[in-house]
Amino acid sequence: MATMAKSPKRQLTYVTDLNKCIGCQTCTVACKSLWTTGPGQDYMYWRNVETAPGLGYPRNWQSKGGGYKNGELQKGKIPPMIDYGIPFEFDYAGRLFEGKKGRVRPSPTPRSAPNWDEDQGAGDYPNNSFFYLPRMCNHCTKPACLEACPNEAIYKREQDGLVVINQDKCKGAQACVQSCPYAKPYFNPLSNKANKCIGCFPRVEQGVAPACVAQCVGRAMHVGFIDDQNSSVYKLIKKYQVALPLHPEYGTEPNVFYIPPLLGPRMETASGELTPDPKISMTQLEQLFGKQVREVLTTLQREREKKMNGMASELMDVLIGRRSADMMISPMT
Repeated sequence: MATMAKSPKRQLTYVTDLNKCIGCQTCTVACKSLWTTGPGQDYMYWRNVETAPGLGYPRNWQSKGGGYKNGELQKGKIPPMIDYGIPFEFDYAGRLFEGKKGRVRPSPTPRSAPNWDEDQGAGDYPNNSFFYLPRMCNHCTKPACLEACPNEAIYKREQDGLVVINQDKCKGAQACVQSCPYAKPYFNPLSNKANKCIGCFPRVEQGVAPACVAQCVGRAMHVGFIDDQNSSVYKLIKKYQVALPLHPEYGTEPNVFYIPPLLGPRMETASGELTPDPKISMTQLEQLFGKQVREVLTTLQREREKKMNGMASELMDVLIGRRSADMMISPMT
């Protein structure tokens, strides 16, 4: 019998403003240095900033399958290691100080890596475009990984709703890797265990924001409990309804949300004149966030114009985030 997620007392929720993410990868580095430096974790990036449109990490994750269809759990594909990018090491000493021609060790030259297509995007100059898409485990309300696990090793924490793998129970079945449509559980071949983002719960238990949020230099990230009506996540998701989950059609009910990009560049004519049409395709945004994205962009534009005309806009004030403390966990009890 399949295991279902128990409803937690509270749900920790994340929002990322894609208008403010600059693709600096500081969140990636913060997560990597804190959680995935152990044996067998070289290739793992629990938190990573992709370029959209692009292949993503692991490569082509959006076509791997998994999640739910008509309420039924779907079996997806386990990405091969080449799709994650087989780890390699640059030979800095040989290249810079010994005059060696090779750039990496060991050979052969790498053919893939996380963010292999970074900053490429789509379209032809001058109407090419891209935006950054930070991704992590969605700590879903209906986690496919939890239901798929044959060993009941995955559970949803009662106190904060974070989805965690019990390493003592995990037997390396990789059903979680196969079932997650976002490709966020990873298989550790050395420990024969699955690893994934834990939402920095040791920090959360101390009232400290997860590392990715705390280190965001662009103040693009918000985190808080969705039942806290004073939190920025509640206001963005519930009150103003401008934060959307990624690929809601996968059916897992993610608890990571995104403010879609509004402030992208405009299309140019052959003579270099700007047009009213955005370079970022509405079709692409709808594929990522659903049809509701049109209404969200209209709301964002309206509130932005109010702010620019000297009128009050709580929504814009929340998104500006003048104080980091206003964008992070509160209260804990």
